[in-house]
Amino acid sequence: MEKVRENFTENLYFSTLPDMFNRSAYRFGDRRCQWYQPDPANPTETAYLTYADVYIKVKDLSCGLMSMGITPGDRAAIMSYNCPQWLWADFAILGCGAVTVTIYPSFSVNEIKYIVNNSGSRVAFVRDDDGVKKMLGILDEMPSLEKVIVMSEKATVPDNDKFVALQQVIELGRKYELTHPYAYQKACDAIKPWDLATIVYTSGTTGNPKGAMHTHHTFMSANAADILRFGEGGVHPDNETQLSFLPLSHTYERQCCQMYSIFTGSTIAYAEQPATVIRDIYIFNPTWFCAVPRIYERLYVAMRDAASATPEGKAAFEKAMEIGLKVVDYQTDEDGFIDFGYGRTLFDGLPEDLRAEYEWADANVFSKVRALLGKNYRYSCSASASLPARLCKLFMAMGVTIVEGYGLTETMNAINFSVTSAILPGSMGPETAFNEVKLAEDGEILVRGGNVFLGYYNNPEATAEAFDSDGFFRTGDIGRTVHNKKLGKDYYIIVDRKKAIMVLDTGKNVPRAKVESRFTASNYVEQVCAVADDRKFVSAVIVPKFDRIIQVLAAEGITFDESQMVKVDGLTVKVGTDFSEHPKVRALIELDVAEANKGLEDYEAVKDYHVANRVFMPDLDEMTPTLKIKFRNVLKNFAHEIEKIYK
Repeated sequence: MEKVRENFTENLYFSTLPDMFNRSAYRFGDRRCQWYQPDPANPTETAYLTYADVYIKVKDLSCGLMSMGITPGDRAAIMSYNCPQWLWADFAILGCGAVTVTIYPSFSVNEIKYIVNNSGSRVAFVRDDDGVKKMLGILDEMPSLEKVIVMSEKATVPDNDKFVALQQVIELGRKYELTHPYAYQKACDAIKPWDLATIVYTSGTTGNPKGAMHTHHTFMSANAADILRFGEGGVHPDNETQLSFLPLSHTYERQCCQMYSIFTGSTIAYAEQPATVIRDIYIFNPTWFCAVPRIYERLYVAMRDAASATPEGKAAFEKAMEIGLKVVDYQTDEDGFIDFGYGRTLFDGLPEDLRAEYEWADANVFSKVRALLGKNYRYSCSASASLPARLCKLFMAMGVTIVEGYGLTETMNAINFSVTSAILPGSMGPETAFNEVKLAEDGEILVRGGNVFLGYYNNPEATAEAFDSDGFFRTGDIGRTVHNKKLGKDYYIIVDRKKAIMVLDTGKNVPRAKVESRFTASNYVEQVCAVADDRKFVSAVIVPKFDRIIQVLAAEGITFDESQMVKVDGLTVKVGTDFSEHPKVRALIELDVAEANKGLEDYEAVKDYHVANRVFMPDLDEMTPTLKIKFRNVLKNFAHEIEKIYK
């Protein structure tokens, strides 16, 4: 392992992202690189591009940018949902030595304007008519922006000199190459590992977004750290298929999925949108994907509901889960670790009677619900927030491997990453290669090393605050460790965000994450935001699972005013007060609250709550693009309802 690490380290110092991409294009030319649905109206009809195809797209587009005057160090923004063109734009920008600036397409026009102006972006890529509309409305307020490149052929390119179609830029690149032979190769060769590669703006909870600066080296360090960690568990990714659906504007999807897949010569399959993930799993049958705890909770509920469609099915699922959890406990060592390494299954080493029970559970229940993950599923990754230990064990019981990791935008994700041969449910795993991780006196996780960013763009004050005197980045997360004797490594467990720990008026500390995670995979609670700061007791704002409760109560002859309901993508996101104030609704939610409180200390237990009549909404800045709840904004927006609880 040390020899492998030395070789990786040596290569890292001389590697850049364009170098990685070009090498993969050369090595894997005929392999499928990008797999997508050209027409959303016919999602089962797919098309693909090989590594050689994508290389030509990137090379021509990069030369097109050069022909427009883009030079090394210039900034170019991408504002788009996931699509093949996102990757073309990213590597084309990087290939001419420029810097990719990421913008979430869900950002407000004020946030978009701030990012373009703060970064000084000269070019912006947008995908569709919505992106075009946003840019048109603020074009005159972004003086540095010279061109907006429209990526989708179905989008309308405005009659405006600043707008140009992607294909036109590609054609410009082809002409440029005729008079500037080897321009792309020369530009790539001139890039150094320590050159700035990207500025990723964090959504933040207050104030303007901050732009985290990353070099080519931080990307490559993260890629190599992931490869090494998978290798420790006997997993050697090569020519896999990864389903892409988390926003590429975030480092999690961009590095862990896009860059990692290119690094390993794998296929990137693009989901139409996050809401179609389960359908798209059937279409592409990926071997792996990255997701966040919120999505895993939805997947578990979908699997549970699929198995429980009939009373007989529900009884069988509950019996199977009881057996599965018993098997997980049997396979857990004295320190809480479970070996899910390559080639291992829960059947290994079971006594005959327990093996027979689990064979029944797997054949009659688990093998069928695992079909929701596709026929080629091997494993998936979880990050962005802690995956509750209970949810991890529920998936394990069904024979589903989820590998948890930990990192931030500022650390290019890979601070910690679990070893598949020693998974500790609820833990982020041990530190990865090329990083040094420790706990401060107050428990805050500190890190320095190859993955850590340079600082915040044009924000020296925030940069200075982000590091301690020894150069360690302050993550803002409170953690604790559990030692794995077999590996000789400390596993890290996140307690909560430092600023999210609530303090009752008695002085007792209540970790927000601990309270809220108890509602994972609840029957009737969709979202929860705990309240406790300076209060006598813990309360919560609870969003019900509207559609599930409507279905349950309809069986009892109870209906609600449908004119007050709002649906998005077929799911109810808002109801009337006849629903939220109905005693039967509260009675169902009370079942989940009582169950959640069983795992909490008395002072941590939810004593009262407000039943919300709508989901927490990104449009109201209550959710991040990676589906984390912005608790401060939720508390502000529900302040009146919260005060009524304590009166």
